[in-house]
Amino acid sequence: MLLKDICTTDVVYCGRDTTVLEAAQIMRRKHIGDLVVVDDPTEECAPVGLITDRDIVVKVLGNELDPGRTTVGKIMRTPLVTAAETEDSAIAIGRMRTHGVRRLPVTGREGQLVGIVTLDDLLKKLGTEVSALIEIVAKEQDHERRASR
Repeated sequence: MLLKDICTTDVVYCGRDTTVLEAAQIMRRKHIGDLVVVDDPTEECAPVGLITDRDIVVKVLGNELDPGRTTVGKIMRTPLVTAAETEDSAIAIGRMRTHGVRRLPVTGREGQLVGIVTLDDLLKKLGTEVSALIEIVAKEQDHERRASR
C-alpha cells in the first residue's frame, strides 16, 4: 500500500520562526499533537523539522525556557525523517523503526509537503487488513463445515 493512499493530507505546519507558544496554541486549536516545520510557510512548504507536544514539555517547559520567546526552529527534531508519497508502507515502517520515530512527513516529487503518516495511521490500516484476513479464514472454515455435512 502506497503512502499517498493512507497519509493524512490536511497537514498542519508552521515556520521555523513560530514561537513555541504559538505552536502550542495551534496544536490546541486544531486538536493535534505535532506540527511539521517548513522553511517558508507561504511557498512550497518543504519540511525541515517536526515538533510535538512532548517536545514542548520536555525541551521548553522542562528546561524553564520562555515559550513566548523560544522558536520552534530551536527545538524541532532534526534531521527530519521523511517518506515519498510513492513509497510502500512497508518501507516507511522500516524507516520508522530504524530511526525510532512515530511520524513521517510525506513529500511529493519536488520535496514539497503533501501529507503525514503516523504510527496510528499504519496501525489502523494494518488492523483493517488483518480483520479482512480473519474474515477470509472464517468464511473458508464455514464453507468447509457446510461441505462436509
